[in-house]
Amino acid sequence: MRWRDLAELVRLPAALTVPGDTLVGAAAAGWPSGRRTAALPVASAALYWAGMALNDWSDRELDAVERPERPVPSGRVAPNEALGTAAALTGVGLAFAAVAGRRPLAVGTALAAAVWTYDLVAKPTAAGPVVMASTRFLDVLMGAGGRRAALAPAAALGVHTLAVTAVSRGEVHGTTVGTARAAVAATVGTGTAAALGALVGARRDTGSGAATSVAGPALAATYVAAVLPAQADVVRAPDAGNARRATGVGIRGMVPLQAALLAGQGAVGAALALLAVVPLARAGARVVSPT
Repeated sequence: MRWRDLAELVRLPAALTVPGDTLVGAAAAGWPSGRRTAALPVASAALYWAGMALNDWSDRELDAVERPERPVPSGRVAPNEALGTAAALTGVGLAFAAVAGRRPLAVGTALAAAVWTYDLVAKPTAAGPVVMASTRFLDVLMGAGGRRAALAPAAALGVHTLAVTAVSRGEVHGTTVGTARAAVAATVGTGTAAALGALVGARRDTGSGAATSVAGPALAATYVAAVLPAQADVVRAPDAGNARRATGVGIRGMVPLQAALLAGQGAVGAALALLAVVPLARAGARVVSPT
């Protein structure tokens, strides 16, 4: 297996959209793991890559018909290599979660179980988008060590993931106007909730409240502006091409949403730094498809 094939198998640059999850959770819970929080974005990325490799192993027969150019059906990656990669990356992800502590490891274990459940069982069923949304929800909670303080931002990223996953099901044969409209509503609702959450947080924070009240809503608007146009295109024409583009945009849209949620917790500096990931993810998507 060549490095380029491995990068395509795990959708390498798409993992740039993941580390912000645990940072959001940690900020919401008051950074409970301290400096060990630095291990959690690595855990998130490893588990994300594991899910992508497992996805291609699970879909190898379907991809042979619908996407024969992918690494496994094209013969560039053997099925056992894809499965072994998924297992190894799962182990790496859990090892890094353990560095942050027992509570992050416990949530990380649940996250890994959700990833494998989605790829092996839930993906072709009606429950698929919900299970996928649960992986982002749990990823945020991993950063918080499962603490309740992170439930609201975890729900925001979960709802966004639910919408993106529902649209992604139409990447080959197209989707429906109803699905596209639901995704638009989810994006507007999530962006509005993030902006309002930042304003509420600013009132409580006497230190960085002013910066939070400006940066949070501005970043929430950036998220909506980045994701909504592609979803609106799907409403107008719910074909496979538009669904594929909206899915890619929705995956990259995780980052401004994470930034908005971080700013809402008073971590404005971290939120602005996170935005540097956006051009990197966009450039990476030109080389390796994130979907």
